[in-house]
Amino acid sequence: MIIVTGHLLVDPERRDDYLAARASEVEAARTAPGALDYALSPDLVDPARVNVAQRWVSQQALEDFRGEGPSEEDEAEVREAHVHDYALTGPEEPSLSPDGDLA
Repeated sequence: MIIVTGHLLVDPERRDDYLAARASEVEAARTAPGALDYALSPDLVDPARVNVAQRWVSQQALEDFRGEGPSEEDEAEVREAHVHDYALTGPEEPSLSPDGDLA
């Protein structure tokens, strides 16, 4: 499993527009082959920050979805990107205790 996590920094005044313009990207990603989860969300305390969280079944599935990457227009809106891919080597799902809490 591949985990993609981190954050982007955009102009605070444009963050809501930036996120709204990516709704179709999120919808497409969530139905893409090999996608387990895909989310972009506004940070609760930093008005410039957009949080990124994704899960994919494989690196190939992620690369197939990414294709050639973001457009020049998308890249122009991002001031900084701190997003990384991680290959999960441990259990895929956390174990739960009998009472339903994380063990």
